[in-house]
Amino acid sequence: MNDGGQRAGSSAGSRRKDARRNQQTLLEAAATVFVRSGVEAPVRDIAAEAGVGMGTIYRHFPTRADLIVAVYRHQVDACAEAGPALLAAGATPHAALGRWIDLFVDFLVTKHGLAAVLQSDNAGFETLHSYFLDRLVPVCGELLDAAAASGEIRSDVEPYELMRGVGNLCIGSGSDARYDARRLVGLLIAGLRQPR
Repeated sequence: MNDGGQRAGSSAGSRRKDARRNQQTLLEAAATVFVRSGVEAPVRDIAAEAGVGMGTIYRHFPTRADLIVAVYRHQVDACAEAGPALLAAGATPHAALGRWIDLFVDFLVTKHGLAAVLQSDNAGFETLHSYFLDRLVPVCGELLDAAAASGEIRSDVEPYELMRGVGNLCIGSGSDARYDARRLVGLLIAGLRQPR
């Protein structure tokens, strides 16, 4: 391959990397706006948060549903990728589990708003729910297994069961200012500890 061909290939790779980074920025901005203002927030608010024009958002996500699905998947992926990283960097497996559950709670706060909108398209919602389970249950299982193997927590907790319990504790957080889901989830995670 000549130098011109190498430069063209490098330039195309650089453009793809820039496009992925721009899309990441848009998805993170949309998630922030959705948490603050709900999933029906104006696209101009998302554009302002991302520091781009509205045309850029529509170029990546032609419809609001496309944007909502992309935000949902992006957040699931971020939560899934965080599990192994937290386990590798955490002081203990139980501490890594606690940090991951905090991220999961943050995701659930946004997810409830997204899920309400997506349920109008049952087939699409079911696909996303399957994606959610396929990506996150194994990560939760890995964290639980590591904490159980280290003797920090009991070994009879199923990942789906724990995630469902955390999800149920998060449901009331939006409607009652006195309800502190994060505190209750913290108590649940502390309760997993092996009795001494």
